[in-house]
Amino acid sequence: MAKKVKVSEMIEQLHMEVLAGESGLKRPITTGDLYRPGLEMAGYFNYHPRERIQMLGKTEITFMEMLTTGVRRNRVEQLCSPEETPCIIVTRGLDVPVELLEEATKRDLPVLRSQMSTTIFASRLTGFLENKLAPSTTIHGVLVDVYGIGILITGSSGIGKSETALELVKRGHRLIADDAVEIRQNGDKVLTGNAPELIRHLLEIRGVGIINVMTLFGAGAVRNVKKISVVVKLENWQQDKQYDRLGLDEELTRIIDTDLPLVTIPVRPGRNLAVIVEVAAMNYRLKRMGYNAALQFTNKLTESLNEDYEDFD
Repeated sequence: MAKKVKVSEMIEQLHMEVLAGESGLKRPITTGDLYRPGLEMAGYFNYHPRERIQMLGKTEITFMEMLTTGVRRNRVEQLCSPEETPCIIVTRGLDVPVELLEEATKRDLPVLRSQMSTTIFASRLTGFLENKLAPSTTIHGVLVDVYGIGILITGSSGIGKSETALELVKRGHRLIADDAVEIRQNGDKVLTGNAPELIRHLLEIRGVGIINVMTLFGAGAVRNVKKISVVVKLENWQQDKQYDRLGLDEELTRIIDTDLPLVTIPVRPGRNLAVIVEVAAMNYRLKRMGYNAALQFTNKLTESLNEDYEDFD
């Protein structure tokens, strides 16, 4: 189901003035694309994107003032006619033509005004809508910031995700979310994660209960939002399973529409999971910088074998 945001939510976030159409503030916004109807003011409505927010800046308002009263009313009637248009926004605190206010009132179409410049307002509004309308999901797991890398720790219930997160926090890293991670995907297919408001900064440790990480370890031990770069999956050690020992086979896992590197860590007594997660984060950083230890080892091994083969010949 497509995500929506109400016009009233946008007004509250961006502190806009309602000039007309107050009864239409529950209209849904379904796209983050904005539109400045300059061609429409000149009379060309053939490809008018009616589902977008219509934004009028200094150029559009000045052009409307140059039109005769009859032509201006005709343009306004066509601009306000579609029911799917969420609202019309005027920037720079400009005066709004009376014809537009009258027609919008008749059709319950909200006309809003912002004091910000058109460019700055468009940037802020686009950011707000992208965040609200972005594809999202909630995953059972723990999200931590380790050496600046967002690590999503997943695994079955009771495997040790929260205990690993607690040890990482004690070692100076930061907690973003425990148990439930809300994930959003922006237009560049970048995933960001945060905790639901109800459990923000909280960590559940079996046998101890729920603790507030910020209260116990300070404000530096938590973050509200973090980009997710790597997924670490904890699973019980399986004797008959072959685990990757070199790191050449890079696994991927898909969240929403984005593929992320997947590191599978087998869990058994005696393994320090927090240290392994730290190493996974540092190794990811090195790979991003162009250094791959496993690949270099393989290349050196191949060269050594070739030299031995040549000596044998």
